[in-house]
Amino acid sequence: MPDLPTPQDAAEAALFSECWDAVLSYADLCTAGSTAATELAREAFSLGMREAREAEAAVRGAGRRTARLPRIPLLLTAVRTTAADWETQGLGHRLDPDLRLWLNSDKAARYTGPPLQRPIALRGLRDLQAADAELLWLAEVEALPLPVVARRLGLDPATVGDELAQVRGLFRDRSHRNHLDMPMDAQCRSYARLLDAVTRSTSGETPEDLSRHLARCQQCAEAAACLRLHGGGLPAALAGGVIGWGGLAYLERRRRAAEVRLGAGRPPALESGPPNPGAHKAKVARNGLLVAAVLVSLLALAVSMMPGDDMDNGAAGPGASAEGRPVANPTAPVPTAISRAPGSTGASGTPTGNPSESTGVKNSDPEPQGTSSGGAQEPEPDESGTPVCRVEYSLVNQWPDGFQAEVTVTTPEALDDWRVTWSFKDGQKVTQMWDADYTQSGAKVTATAADYNKSVPADGSLSFGFLASWQSRNAPAYDFSVNGRECVKS
Repeated sequence: MPDLPTPQDAAEAALFSECWDAVLSYADLCTAGSTAATELAREAFSLGMREAREAEAAVRGAGRRTARLPRIPLLLTAVRTTAADWETQGLGHRLDPDLRLWLNSDKAARYTGPPLQRPIALRGLRDLQAADAELLWLAEVEALPLPVVARRLGLDPATVGDELAQVRGLFRDRSHRNHLDMPMDAQCRSYARLLDAVTRSTSGETPEDLSRHLARCQQCAEAAACLRLHGGGLPAALAGGVIGWGGLAYLERRRRAAEVRLGAGRPPALESGPPNPGAHKAKVARNGLLVAAVLVSLLALAVSMMPGDDMDNGAAGPGASAEGRPVANPTAPVPTAISRAPGSTGASGTPTGNPSESTGVKNSDPEPQGTSSGGAQEPEPDESGTPVCRVEYSLVNQWPDGFQAEVTVTTPEALDDWRVTWSFKDGQKVTQMWDADYTQSGAKVTATAADYNKSVPADGSLSFGFLASWQSRNAPAYDFSVNGRECVKS
């Protein structure tokens, strides 16, 4: 199984994060199990990214634009190509049975055959400028709200709607020209002008003879779907024309994913970024706990100020001076770590204290009390004890809804294999990893060695990187361990 490519820069890292979910979603449609889906997605992602980089290098070398698909549809066609290779190599049993039938039919041959005979939507999207094609795909097929699309493409949210309307018109013109360029018989050519006029109208009815022709001619029906911009048929025309088999199912999946990720029925003003219901619940829980802590502290203060029996008798109890003032207990254990006072803030301006440290009440906050973005100090390892591993967690890049990080672990003992685990505090989700395989269950992430980097010498180090999504906050990972042994962050 090929390794996933490493992002070359922050911009490509952001693209990786956006594209991987789409590739895995389509690969899951194409396969008969989750394991096969992951393997197909990995192979297709590596193939597609290699093709994309080669195309970009060719454009820079030639100094002119070459026709190519945007990043996500390019990777989706790589899934289809990889599935066809599996069928040829005798791995077809791992694919969906309906996909296997399609791959061995004339329908599949259209997507790789002579350019003039390929689906009109595929040719029309390739003819657009890269930025225009990206805008059309993200808005129509990936079903992202326009403010989100504007943020990803660096467009003005106030004018992105007008730009999308212009791009739709350009796509329509390219599709009409490509329809006329296709080899067609005299009857199809006679209907081409009528089809153009009918689809330009928002209220005109389709003549009966044209309707009968569209029911019999696949090429003209595809052209009609691309030319008719009103009525909501453009997303299906794009998905089916570019992806091929499973295009409509993929379209439905992406719409459901967008509703889950962004929240269905939210006011437009709140759609500028993905909502985080879990973060809202956690915020409510934190606020309630802080209020409870304050009340408990006030109660404890009131109790401490009330005269007790020992004070009434004029005798100083344990831990009090002769004047009745509390003094330090010489037998009390010394804290092993420096703690912050409740309500204090770290570098990010967020509360880092634990109310239970001053009130004596057990904290029921479901969030892990690990390292926060404020950089709370951690206990140093016992120098007289067994040597422990050290881990360095580095935030390489960060963008509005994702980030790239690297983990480097130095181990005092030689390892024949390794498994690194850690936890996230703010609901971060790993989407891709290189130089290791990963699984994630809730906040806990487990990274396991790849075949080529299992062995680590004594006092040597291992490292890997990953992409992940974040919402609201992005506190550093914490609670690292290697093969079940706790590590200390450097």
